Amino acid sequence: MKRYLLHIDGAAREPRSGRWFDTQNPYTGESWAQIPRGDASDVDDAVQAAHRALTQGPWAELTATQRGALLRRLADLIARDAVQLATTEVRDNGKLLAEMQGQLNYIPQWFHYYAGLADKVQGSTLPLDKKGYFAFTRHEPVGVVAAITPWNSPLMLLSWKIAPALAAGCTVVVKPSEFTSASTLELAGLFDEAGFPPGVFNVVTGFGAEVGTPLVEHPLVAKISFTGSDSTGRLINEKAGRHLKHTAMELGGKSPNVVFEDADLEQAAYGAISGIFAATGQTCIAGSRLLVQSSIHDAFVERLLALARTARMGDPMRPDTQVGPITTPPQYQKVLEYIDIARSEGATAVLGGERGRAPECGQGWFVQPTIFTNVRNDMRIAQEEVFGPVLSIIRFENEADALRIANDVRFGLAAAVWTKDIGRAIRMSERLQAGTVWVNTYRAVSFMAPFGGYKDSGLGRENGIDAIREYVQTKCVWINGGAVAGNPFVMR
Repeated sequence: MKRYLLHIDGAAREPRSGRWFDTQNPYTGESWAQIPRGDASDVDDAVQAAHRALTQGPWAELTATQRGALLRRLADLIARDAVQLATTEVRDNGKLLAEMQGQLNYIPQWFHYYAGLADKVQGSTLPLDKKGYFAFTRHEPVGVVAAITPWNSPLMLLSWKIAPALAAGCTVVVKPSEFTSASTLELAGLFDEAGFPPGVFNVVTGFGAEVGTPLVEHPLVAKISFTGSDSTGRLINEKAGRHLKHTAMELGGKSPNVVFEDADLEQAAYGAISGIFAATGQTCIAGSRLLVQSSIHDAFVERLLALARTARMGDPMRPDTQVGPITTPPQYQKVLEYIDIARSEGATAVLGGERGRAPECGQGWFVQPTIFTNVRNDMRIAQEEVFGPVLSIIRFENEADALRIANDVRFGLAAAVWTKDIGRAIRMSERLQAGTVWVNTYRAVSFMAPFGGYKDSGLGRENGIDAIREYVQTKCVWINGGAVAGNPFVMR
């Protein structure tokens, strides 16, 4: 098996513990590579290297324009190696090659975009009410950033963090998910090839207690950017709060996908399928609650079932596969448990609801695409994030009823509305409690569009101009241009 190494201070090195752990292919269930099992000593090495690069090394001396040039070079290298990186991700997390190749082809745009923004983070001169003074603001990097990433889209979600962080002048220590670390370690080598100074980008792999906790608690880490479950996010935010660290949290979702009777039902059906069965439902923006107006409920469900039955499970490397395996064994068991919970609460499985046992599923961790009807919004299946190919269909009567149901959940990451009524589209987008609202589409993202959650779905924003502001702090500078000193015991 391939054996990976940590990436610290511009060099690949073994973990101080001398230990590795296996990473498994979700389609075959077999181990295919060994990942370094880092610990607190590796974390300290990485954070110290990042802090040196931030304060003493050549990175600290670069102009913002020069940082942008490095980001562009990195983007070109990612584009060059996109096929290899995408293949590694499929082998590690089981998502479709078509999806991961699309992501890797798109990821360079994040680095090009923030390369362009790097030298446009401008301060301003301030009008003052005090004569003889001149004041201006400047934006400075917040410091060493800990980027903690999930297993579902490792490099895409990492890029959302590190592209703006590096553009802002920060340095980074990454802790990827222990289930999908390989592609991040492969990416690390491209930083060296692009010419980034040592210590700017570091990767320490391992488990939460051994790597994640010491990284979050390290005194030289100024900001933590985390994507993952809301339960883990809460713990990280609590630890960060004790040390007054900056945080950005992109957490879970239970997104409503609302279909009105005047919608284009064919397009809405495609949107519903995309919202829950794309990426095998393993996405924070999954449209796992499908709200359908009662007047079209039965007809729409039949249309949806006809489309969903055509979904092909199998080898994620094959171009004709549409639904791949669940990425991790614990998640596989969790999804099956939620299916049992839904049945026990009275929901009706009108599609799937079982393990994937077809020959094309091999030895992988497959769950059949599953659709439940007769779901009430107070059921656990409608309130808790399943993170798998499981859809709950809920009836609603009118616009007010749809809003009540859609917002009656502790999450607020995304939502969608399907209607031909522009007035309704505007009203719903104003009142839905979600950071992203799609109208007559689903699962669209861009490096130019801010992304983040309301309520328990997180803090801060990724992507767009908003993201780079997450990685800077504002300094105000006062200059006495000739004001005469007054009473030294009185505020000026």
